[in-house]
Amino acid sequence: MNMYNPAHPGAVIKDIIEGIPMTVGEFAAHLGVSRNTLSRILNEKAAVTPEMSIKIAEALGQQQTDIWFKVQNQYDFWHAKQARRKKIQPIKFNQAA
Repeated sequence: MNMYNPAHPGAVIKDIIEGIPMTVGEFAAHLGVSRNTLSRILNEKAAVTPEMSIKIAEALGQQQTDIWFKVQNQYDFWHAKQARRKKIQPIKFNQAA
């Protein structure tokens, strides 16, 4: 399934944690990361790493701990497909006789 301009996972996570009675600093401390690290993700300046995906999912009680990493990959892949680049031609393999 192709997505159209998917949201950065940080924006989605930011919406979710706004409903939690914790500050960003408190949520970051709960995750065991700096406030700056979490803020960069929430403000779409940094990517969600596999480790961060696990931490966030566990903190939110989500069973699928790779969910945020998958959202990050969809976001990154969509943006990579939109970038102007030289088309790579397929390699022509010799057929064995």
